[in-house]
Amino acid sequence: MTRQLVILAGGKGTRLKDRLGDLPKPMIPIAGRPLLEHQVELARQHGFTEVLMFVHHRADLIQTHFGDGRRWGLRVDYVVEKEPLGTAGAVLAGLDRLAEQFVVMYGDTMVNVDLPRLCHAHEQSRADATLLLHPNNHPLDSDLVEMEAHGRVTAFHNRPHPAGRFFQNLVNAGLYVLNKRTLQAFVSSRREEALFNAECGMRNAEFKSEPPHVGCYSGPPLDFGKDLFPAMLARGVPLHGYNSPEFIKDIGTPARYDWVCAQYAAGIIQRSSLATPQRAVFLDRDGTLVKEVSRQGLSSPDQLELLPGVAEAIHGLNQAGLRAVVVTNQPVIAKGFCTEAGLQVIHNKLETLLGREHAFLDRIYFCPHHPEKGFPGERVELKIDCACRKPKTGLIEQAVRDLNIDRAQSWLIGDTTTDLQTAKNAGLRSILVRTGYGGSDGKESARADFVFDDLGAAVRFVVERGH
Repeated sequence: MTRQLVILAGGKGTRLKDRLGDLPKPMIPIAGRPLLEHQVELARQHGFTEVLMFVHHRADLIQTHFGDGRRWGLRVDYVVEKEPLGTAGAVLAGLDRLAEQFVVMYGDTMVNVDLPRLCHAHEQSRADATLLLHPNNHPLDSDLVEMEAHGRVTAFHNRPHPAGRFFQNLVNAGLYVLNKRTLQAFVSSRREEALFNAECGMRNAEFKSEPPHVGCYSGPPLDFGKDLFPAMLARGVPLHGYNSPEFIKDIGTPARYDWVCAQYAAGIIQRSSLATPQRAVFLDRDGTLVKEVSRQGLSSPDQLELLPGVAEAIHGLNQAGLRAVVVTNQPVIAKGFCTEAGLQVIHNKLETLLGREHAFLDRIYFCPHHPEKGFPGERVELKIDCACRKPKTGLIEQAVRDLNIDRAQSWLIGDTTTDLQTAKNAGLRSILVRTGYGGSDGKESARADFVFDDLGAAVRFVVERGH
């Protein structure tokens, strides 16, 4: 099977001029090699046979460096843009050079992603396009993407975000799996200029009347995230969100470039691919991250309040390259006090509060069940003895599958003996914090491996320990 990686490598890098000199942006060095070479090497490692580069500024330097690609054991071809067409415009203009399924990567991003895993998720989803999404440490000034639990993208929320509304901390990372036939069908169905312009919010976009081929699109730059994907979603085209903590970061400013170089020097980028077993810290929610409320449980975002030092602690996990994963029992759903949609808003607020302090969670898993029946307003279908309610390990097992977590190198931090028993059952090391119940619930007999006053102290210990 032909595996094709499309790299959009036409950037000039105006903000990096002092670092680049006469080089095009994708050729900026990271650890002694051009950024673009890291991407080509990633394609080779994952069995890709073709790389198609869309080039513009100083295309000659890129073509001279990579040639036909034989040095990397694959084929490299080029499309030279006469004028910049934007990320989506370039791809639409080069449709006849594309494989039936292909991966799109931006040439100014440092990437370490398990590409076969991404492609498999796309194929399993049966969607027409898959977008790699990830949380970041500045969601309040980022364009955000909303998706359902099983990955269906439902909305795009461009900044600035309205005050008082809380969104998932999921950002379009600029890495896609696309089906050629989907783009062909989309172009054909929008050949009428007025309709296409109205949906994309563009002016003067033009499509030639013949079937899609090189040059089928001309006009102002067209962007995947701001123009094409929202228009596709509006027309009912199924888009899949692939939520991944793997490393992908643009180097578009001197500060971001320096940060990426530092992350590479520390080995964090090299360890970030889900092809490599991940170290994680599993976190209880109530009493560990947020204040405990009534015995009924937290059922409204108005009740949610971070415990002191929590955002700083999560930021510490992020900086150390440790996966921050929440696992929480939420029987408020089974008891009828809160819906799944309501819980999503609560978790959106949690992510927003953390994001204000430049921290993020890699994943949130919850159990909606409760084993005891016979209460007014309860949801009978959720009143079951399930496999996911802690101290059972269903939530941990799901996270291990999703994120390739190495249990032997991972921890669980919580405030109850239920959390400690969960860690023991799942083969994780445990830390009890003295916030929340502080271990006074007395439900289980398990004892903590370590005890600290709060999450901040626990995280500092884990990070400094290093394993």
